[in-house]
This record gives sequence, structure tokens and C-alpha cells, in this order.
Amino acid sequence: MSNPQEAAPVVVDAIAVGESAEEVFYDDEGNKISKKAFKKLQAKKEKEAKKQERAAKEAAERAAKEANEVDYSAGKYGKKPMNQSHERTGRERTLVGDISGDFAGKTVLIRARVQHSRPTGKYTAANAGAKMCFFMLRHQYATIQALLTVDKENVSKKMLKYAVSIPNESIVLVEAEVVKAPEPIRSCTVQDAELHILSLFVESEAAPQLPFSIEDASRPDTEFEREDAQFSRVNLDTHQHISADLKYAGTALASRAQNFGRVNLDKALLEQILAEQLADARLNAEDGLASDRLTYTKINDTIVQTRVQVVNRQHPFEPFKFLPKTLRLEYPEAIAMLRESGYEIGDTDDLSTEAERRLGRLVKEKYNTDFFMLDKFPLAVRPFYTMPDPHRPGYSNSYDFFMRGEEIMSGAQRVHDAEFLKQRASEHGVDPATIEPYINAFKYGAPPHAGGGIGLERVLMLYLALGNIRKSSMFPRDPKRLEP
Repeated sequence: MSNPQEAAPVVVDAIAVGESAEEVFYDDEGNKISKKAFKKLQAKKEKEAKKQERAAKEAAERAAKEANEVDYSAGKYGKKPMNQSHERTGRERTLVGDISGDFAGKTVLIRARVQHSRPTGKYTAANAGAKMCFFMLRHQYATIQALLTVDKENVSKKMLKYAVSIPNESIVLVEAEVVKAPEPIRSCTVQDAELHILSLFVESEAAPQLPFSIEDASRPDTEFEREDAQFSRVNLDTHQHISADLKYAGTALASRAQNFGRVNLDKALLEQILAEQLADARLNAEDGLASDRLTYTKINDTIVQTRVQVVNRQHPFEPFKFLPKTLRLEYPEAIAMLRESGYEIGDTDDLSTEAERRLGRLVKEKYNTDFFMLDKFPLAVRPFYTMPDPHRPGYSNSYDFFMRGEEIMSGAQRVHDAEFLKQRASEHGVDPATIEPYINAFKYGAPPHAGGGIGLERVLMLYLALGNIRKSSMFPRDPKRLEP
């Protein structure tokens, strides 16, 4: 701590005037002031310095006390390691929207976003006096009130302090007891029950400052029309409404990212609406630029029934075989099967079309199934946003599904952490600056997620063994066919 005398702006000049000297005093800005004003300023500085010294001492004492306290909530809160599908707990989660007063007395596990939190009392570093905190937790459109209260056995002050610091829109995993609400909670969609938190873990932490809040984005227009309205309006330009189609440029390396740009909507054809009209009676033409509708509306008045027997009479095929529980092979197993059959392939080589078809035949011979899943592809042959396998370096949490030896779907667990996503992009030769909007989206909180893209015409072609995908599409499009 600096000496108060050193901190004070003492500026004194001695100006000789004949035989005598006159003292001149200045303030912080260099303005000349009187001796009385200078003494007053000096006293104020000394008082402020002592106040800061006292506050620092109290903070140090409080920190030392907290450090020595036994945290009896240890293991019940904190930030979870990034979910890389490295374990299966087997625990069933409850959807927020399913909870009601009928759940009273039950313990539930939920995954939700922190819409906002409100500690009781002013919770600051100088005044850590809060004893409880209210949360509004949200999953999709459902919201529920949750309460975390300090006690002497389960919830420590450290746990509460951590919970209060969680940024809004972060995704949390909460275990809680359901308690029937003494009166309706009007601010939530679940009004007859609340959660008393037992444990709380952050799965995906959002950025401290978000561009807008959910409350502002979902606020009724009538509230903005009030004379005393002081809300932030979230307009369409904030949402940046646009339709984009990500294309792979030469390789599967996430479009090489640098080639991705805005779609020229004036020239994009969103759907073959005339051809669809010829296919069945469920089409309405719409003005896509009108303010009261989207680009098109479909009316599904008819349900198409698969006529497998009709197709089989024209194109005979062997019945499609599959197991009660889908066969799941890991990539090294598939490579071993191919090598045993005499096919040359490296440990981490990608599968060619020929290799896929041979693998399909080998699987059919060994397991008597036309349908299987191939998991744990080499990391090098997948896009940068694919989640690495935490237990096997060089491999990934990605998979393909096969029917009759041909791929029908490719998918993966995707990286949902912004910093790790930047690292993976750089390792794949993609400049993170070129995909900044994509990376920034994950700073707002993203749950662990996975999925895949399936080709329905390909599924139909392979299930019916048609031999050519054009036979499973009424109006196929390729480089040699544009119409009808």
C-alpha cells in the first residue's frame, strides 16, 4: 500500500519576492489554489487512501477466511469438462416442460439455460451477504423457477457464490427436488412447482456480455408502444435473417470455410414447386417477399403409402435384412475385416466407394444384416468441427450408417466450445477469422450435440435395391437433367 503522503498531489513552489518567499499551491489539474483548499484536498486524499487500505485488508481477511473454510458442497457444483461423449451415466433427464406440481417430492435431473438469476441482497466482493439466489431456467419454450439456499450441510457460501457468477444463457445440468409452489409463479410457464437445487454444473458457459436478452427478443410489441418503455428492441436486422446453403468446395473440409459467402436470394431457387404440383396435390404457390408468409406453404392432405410389392414385381430384389439391435462396428474393426479379405488399406485411410461395398458384403456374410453403423472415423478425414475421441488419439466421435454396402448417412458429435473450435479449425488449416460468426455463435452457450444428414432417396433406392438413385426420385436433378 502506498504512503498516503505520496499519493496526495502536493505541489508547492517557493517564489522569491525580494527578501521573502510566497508559497503557491496547485490541485490535480495544475490550477492554483489557496493554502486552505490545498490542506482540504490533502486531507481528502489521505482519507481515501486509508479507506482503500482498510478495504484491501478486509478483502484479504475475508479471502483467507474463505480459503480456510471447509467447502461441504465440493463436488456438487462447478464447470464440467467438455462433453466428448466419453461416458454414459445412464441417468434420465426430465424435460422442464413436463414438470408440474404432481412431481412434488421427486428429485429430477434437468438440462436448461440460465435465463436470469437474482441473489437476495446485494452480492458483491465487498458484501458477500447473499443467502439465496432465485433462477429462471429455460428449456426450449418452458421456464421454471429454481432456488439455491445456503444451509449448514448441503449448500455452502462458495457454492452460492459460484452459482451467482454464472452468465445468463449458460447451459447447466441441475439436480433438484421438486416443491409445490405455495402460489402460482406467473413469470414462468411452470407455475405450480419450483426446483430446490441440490447440485449445479455448467456444461456450456455463455459470454458475460450478450448482444441482446431473451426477454427483449420475446417482448410483446405492445410493451414497446408504451410512453415509459425503456426496453431494447431486437429488430430483424439484429437477427440478420438470411438463408444460406453451405457447400463443400472440392473437399469435405467444411467448405474450406474461406469460400463461404452470402447467398444471392434473388437468383436462388428454393424448391421445384411446379414439379411438386405434378407429384401430388399438396402445393400452394406463395409470394415469398410478402410480410405475412414465408417462401411457401405445404398442405399435407394426403399420406403416400409405400408400395413395396408393386416395385418388387417390376424390379425384383432380396428382402432387406437387419438385426433387432443395430450392428455397430468401430473403424479399426472395419479396417481389420477389409485386410483379412485381401484389401489393402491403411489404418487411418478414408473408405473409397469400392471399400464401402466390399465391407457391406463382408458384414452381410458375417452378421447377416444389410444395415450397420460404422463409428470412430479417423479425425483427419472429418471436418474441423468434428469432436475428437477423448480415449483414442487420432480418431473422432463420427459415424456413417450403411445399407447394402452404401452410405446413407454421415454424422458426428460436433465441437460446441468456441475456444476448442478455433483450435480445431487452425489444426485443419482453416483461418478462424474467416468463420468468426460461426465461432461466435458458440459463445452464447451451446449444449453438447450430435446428428447427421440422411439422404431419403438413397435410403429408398437401397431398401428397394433399385440400383440407380434416379429410379427413387420422380424428378431427379443432375448435370444432364434440369426439367421437368
